[in-house]
Amino acid sequence: MSGRVVVRALLVVAVALLAQMTVVLEVRIGGASPDIMFLLPVAAGIVAGPVEGATMGFVAGMAADLLTPTPLGLSALVGTLIGYAVGAVSGDLVRDVRGLPTLVALGASALAVMLYAVLGALLGESQFLHVDLVTVVTVIAVTNALLAGLSVRVMRWALTASAERASTGWFR
Repeated sequence: MSGRVVVRALLVVAVALLAQMTVVLEVRIGGASPDIMFLLPVAAGIVAGPVEGATMGFVAGMAADLLTPTPLGLSALVGTLIGYAVGAVSGDLVRDVRGLPTLVALGASALAVMLYAVLGALLGESQFLHVDLVTVVTVIAVTNALLAGLSVRVMRWALTASAERASTGWFR
C-alpha cells in the first residue's frame, strides 16, 4: 500500500468517524441510530479484497472503540472479521454487478451487528442482547445498504492506486 493510499484511507476513516459521532448519532429511527463505521470494512472488502477489508475493519473499529464506552477492540474485531469475509466472498462478482454491493452491505451489516451483540454479551456486556436487537439490526443494515453505492465509490478513491483509477474512471 502506498503512502497516498494510507493517507486517503485514514482520511476516510476520520471523516466517517466525525460524521458518526456528530450527525449520525442524532438520527433516531425506532430508537436506534445508524452505524456507518461497519460500512467501511464492507466497502473496502468489496473494492480491494479480504486483506484491505480486514485492515479497514480493524482501523475503523479501533477508531470507533476509542470514542465509545464499549469493550476496547470489540468493534475492531467485528470489523476485521466482516471486512475479511466480504472481501473473500464477494470477489469480482460484487464489483461488476450493479446493485449487488447494496445487498452485500445489507447482509454484512446485519451480520456485523448481531456478531457485535453476541461477542459483547460473551465479554460481559449482557445489555447488548437486552435491547431491541431486531430494530437495531434493521436500522443499521438498511441505512448501510442505502449508503453502499456512495461508500464503495469513496473507498475505491481511497484504496485504488492513481494509475489504476485513471484507467477505470475516478468515481466509477
